[in-house]
Amino acid sequence: MSKEEAKELRRGWTTGACATAAAKAAYAALLTGTFPDPVEITLPKGATTAFALTRHALSEESASATITKDAGDDPDVTHGALITSTLRLLPKGSGVRFKAGDGVGMVTRPGLPIPPGEPAINPVPRQMMQAAIQEVATIFGVTGDVEIEVSIEGGAELAQKTMNPRLGIIGGLSVLGTTGIVRPFSCAAWIASIHRGIDVARAIGLTHVVGATGASSEDAVRTRYGLDETAFLDMGDFAGGLLKYLRSHPVEKLTLAGGFAKFTKLAQGALDLHSARSSVDFGFLQELLREAGASASLIEGAASANTAKEVLDRALAEGIDLAAPLARRTREAVRQILRAAPVDVEVLITDRKGNILGECGFDGTG
Repeated sequence: MSKEEAKELRRGWTTGACATAAAKAAYAALLTGTFPDPVEITLPKGATTAFALTRHALSEESASATITKDAGDDPDVTHGALITSTLRLLPKGSGVRFKAGDGVGMVTRPGLPIPPGEPAINPVPRQMMQAAIQEVATIFGVTGDVEIEVSIEGGAELAQKTMNPRLGIIGGLSVLGTTGIVRPFSCAAWIASIHRGIDVARAIGLTHVVGATGASSEDAVRTRYGLDETAFLDMGDFAGGLLKYLRSHPVEKLTLAGGFAKFTKLAQGALDLHSARSSVDFGFLQELLREAGASASLIEGAASANTAKEVLDRALAEGIDLAAPLARRTREAVRQILRAAPVDVEVLITDRKGNILGECGFDGTG
């Protein structure tokens, strides 16, 4: 049995599912004076699950319920966060209205699934909460006219670790989720944020966007170009998530910036650059060394190198430039991934301090 089979990764719940369960419990308390605990909700694909309440409060005007988010084994920034839904009754015919509480952001730019001026509560979580409210309302023979205020304790601070500030989501996190379930290490939320970043860039008319693997490579691009902060898409390891979306949602110019090892993998055609999910082909680096006119001993030594950086350092010590040819090969691979999309690509290879080691400019120059 493999290690993967021996340890099945545990699924978790989205912020949208937690907010829905909290809203359902709070609405039931508004109508009956009692909080169901645990509270059961129906997920978008029809499955049901129950959530225990962390705390709850009831007054004449409102009811609130809090659920501690469990993201399972996913490296989710909101794991352990306290998600609270506070409900207030509205006049008949008002429907369900949403309000951003502490730690939930407000949308300020176009291009997102929610228009500017609205709380950053995505469409599926809104639908889930509306369905949960209607379920309770039907049981008690009322119309389900309520305000749902969602808050996330510490959300404003947590949001600084996400793309929200760049996307124009101000003041906190987004309430996300399309299935209600967080699948471990799928990193779907990160990829979704890249997609939303492209949507926003297009909506506000940006013609040049940036995908960087980390902070130092991103800073290198920021130093070179005076681009709007929205242009920086926080690609990280998810080159595939960025490039595949640009196929059908093109932006005129794309600068890709990253380290030698990660772009070696991208040049090989890898779409996920994380060390756990793709690896450097040292035979590929030997090929680059041959093309660069390296010595036989340098080429042979690359086969037993521990890291791509070791190969690069040995090449630099002998005056061999590997970064520029790697940039060209990376651009070729990216063009293959983008297919016929009208996106002009520039590739910058950087070191850990953000210095540019090699590049291939727009239209293949450099």
